[in-house]
Amino acid sequence: MIVRLLTRQQGLHAGLVRGQRARALAQPGTRVAARWRARLSEHLGTLSLESDRSPVAAVLDDPLRLAAIASACALVDGAAPERQVIPGVFEGLEALLDVVPGPVWDAAYVRWEVGLLAALGFGLDLERCAVTGNPGTPNDRLVWVSPRTGRAVSLSAGEPYRDRLLPLPGFLAGGPEAGPAAVDDGLRLPGHFLERMLFGQGHRPLPPARQRLVDRYRRAMAVDKGPAAGEASAAESPDT
Repeated sequence: MIVRLLTRQQGLHAGLVRGQRARALAQPGTRVAARWRARLSEHLGTLSLESDRSPVAAVLDDPLRLAAIASACALVDGAAPERQVIPGVFEGLEALLDVVPGPVWDAAYVRWEVGLLAALGFGLDLERCAVTGNPGTPNDRLVWVSPRTGRAVSLSAGEPYRDRLLPLPGFLAGGPEAGPAAVDDGLRLPGHFLERMLFGQGHRPLPPARQRLVDRYRRAMAVDKGPAAGEASAAESPDT
């Protein structure tokens, strides 16, 4: 089988794996020590894998957390360039895998997607209002994001256009940790830009594993289904 690894020093790297034991290690989210061999650097080459500590074992009985791991690995596999180290991508995924077994994994996953966008050059501006230029205040919080520019919009500035904007959950704007409804809003936010900016520019759909995570999360947490990623209108005010 052909295996694709996210490595610290070589970026996303593929290789041919032989043998049933090695194949058993080649599962999404599994940490391995790998040795790659090839006659020439441009060849596919072969990989030998040895087991390392893995967070997957801690969540084998939790389909929702497993779906989060599968989604994260699929996004990196589909978005990261081959054999190119992008600062923050390896470290970010490693940190997420450490957090997934914990109690606040869902909000951490949303933050990880926002961080992945930033690492790959599509960072969101969630610090200041796109219209006023001011940071959010207790009386005029940042509560929306422009689906066109990825910039935050305050309550007062965005009210006339609220139906055209994406909700900005409080835990992404300096607020406290969120419940399932806010996490669902959080999934919609980076999902829109992953679909439109990262995968859409290459005329590719989001990985199916990502949508499976959203669907499972909504079912497990009994969250009312809102618009899917990409459904928000880009017909906004000129300022945003």
